[in-house]
Amino acid sequence: MKVLFISQLYPNRYDPMPGLFVRKHAQAVGIYADVAVLYVHPDENIKKMEIANQTSGNVIETYIYFPADGSKIIKHVRYLMAYAKGFREIRSRWGKPDMIQSNIFTRTAFIAFLYHLVYRTPYVVIEHWTRYFSEKTFNNKIHRFISTLTARHASAVMPVTTHLQRCMEQHGMYNKNYRVINNVVDNKFFEKLEITTTTERIKILNVTCFNDKQKNISGILKVINKLYKKRTDFEITLVGDGIDFQEMIEFAREMEIDPGVIKFTGLLEGSELVNVYKQCDFTILFSNYENIPVVISESLACGKPVISTNVGGIAEHIDESNGILISRGDESGLFNSIDYMLDNYKKYDAKAIAAAAEKKYSFKAVGKNIIDIYNEILHS
Repeated sequence: MKVLFISQLYPNRYDPMPGLFVRKHAQAVGIYADVAVLYVHPDENIKKMEIANQTSGNVIETYIYFPADGSKIIKHVRYLMAYAKGFREIRSRWGKPDMIQSNIFTRTAFIAFLYHLVYRTPYVVIEHWTRYFSEKTFNNKIHRFISTLTARHASAVMPVTTHLQRCMEQHGMYNKNYRVINNVVDNKFFEKLEITTTTERIKILNVTCFNDKQKNISGILKVINKLYKKRTDFEITLVGDGIDFQEMIEFAREMEIDPGVIKFTGLLEGSELVNVYKQCDFTILFSNYENIPVVISESLACGKPVISTNVGGIAEHIDESNGILISRGDESGLFNSIDYMLDNYKKYDAKAIAAAAEKKYSFKAVGKNIIDIYNEILHS
């Protein structure tokens, strides 16, 4: 089977971070099928279209960069022309796909829909976006029309949580074949599980993008400050970067939190990120809204229990066996949960948590789930 991924976000020559979850899905499917990715990207530094071909693991990647200058109409025309050029490149180098995997509504789903009209190739759409959680963030009439149209004609729509599916359906995005799929966790998170037996301070971890409006980092800091006045047997590491990074550091200083208790590392990746997960005793997340953040599946993959607000689809992944759920904005609940976890984190079965996570979030597990959906579509 040949599967062509197209996506609104994907790692590119200017930024290696966007759409990493899409690349992981492509690599997961690539275990069971031939996979190519076509990614179209506007570029202010070029005057004519450029093609770049490369491979990432078991995936062939074709990039079409097109000039970003001109009016909106010109940009839209160039966008369509870039995809047309990309499809010709893919067919000449790789062949005609059996399945189109679109990632994120609306534009790429529309491209997949157009390809389906011409070549009758079935397409499916994976969705991650939290914009469906509020009427205000999904009220553009054109976007809604195209989204509902492309959802209705897709062979399957695959949100990453049941909660997201329900929100999409409430916006009129109907499809007879909704199938929830998980995001992928890198293999290194599952390797050499070590149960922490530290005799020093108990280690708490928060991995975040430092957007306080969403992640409520200031709420975490206020709770930590209050808890440290009760007990001093813990420390917390906050990993990540973002628009409120410096502001949160200053906020911690203003509250005069003991510098030995709190550490801001900035962005960590690869082995450095895995190591902080392995070395912590449990993780916390105090978000005001989410879909299903990858930090939860990464924590579980390392066998670490999670304290989190019960928002988005998080309750589909956290239960009594692997963590604690609290209400959004409930600082008292966070205080009590951390206080409890500091005394009881060793009671959670780290090996069982990691084993369950591997069955849900590994490349093989997620890839098998997706490929089974493709096969059902192609053989129905």
